[in-house]
Amino acid sequence: MSYQFITSAKLPTTYGIFDMHMFENAAGQEHVMLTVGLPMVAPLAQSAPAPLVRIHSECLTGDAFSSLKCDCGPQLNAAMAAIQQAGCGAILYLRQEGRGIGLTNKIRAYALQDQGHDTLDANLMLGLPADARVYDMCGPMLAHVGVDKVRLLTNNPNKVAYLNEYGIEVTERVPLLVGVNHHNSAYLATKRDRMGHIFSEELAPEVDNSER
Repeated sequence: MSYQFITSAKLPTTYGIFDMHMFENAAGQEHVMLTVGLPMVAPLAQSAPAPLVRIHSECLTGDAFSSLKCDCGPQLNAAMAAIQQAGCGAILYLRQEGRGIGLTNKIRAYALQDQGHDTLDANLMLGLPADARVYDMCGPMLAHVGVDKVRLLTNNPNKVAYLNEYGIEVTERVPLLVGVNHHNSAYLATKRDRMGHIFSEELAPEVDNSER
């Protein structure tokens, strides 16, 4: 599937100013890349350190509605802050809601989770894959800002393998464990125990004073 760059503009945020780049695939689906300290098109010097990069799949419930059922919103916020602090990096915001199954099916899966099924079994019970995301757009998006090696901000080793498959060298996997609470600790445990995610710390829920 082919991807093309459409346009870019400055995006001021509470974390700092990003360059926001828009891409579109052959099906008309839009993807976003936020960058800091990366040149347009010109490749980075070989001696330059690998930029800090987060591949983040769209999560309306977590990113926009601050859902506590997942850790997506806190991960996005922490990545934005970390990349601004690093001074060089990117967030690839991919439009593949619900690990690629779409918003409606994700809410159907939520209903099954409310009945006691874990996130993986809920997808399978709906006849859907456990993870339908694809990452073929990452290479063209990163090539647009001259990046062919990254420090990847992720707990998911599959993302490291996918980037390597598409010609992007991952020089370091940087853990990202944030937003753990009593609503999502079982969800995160499923990602660790059944989906291979790596957590260097215990899944101890953060104290949420708003619920007291």
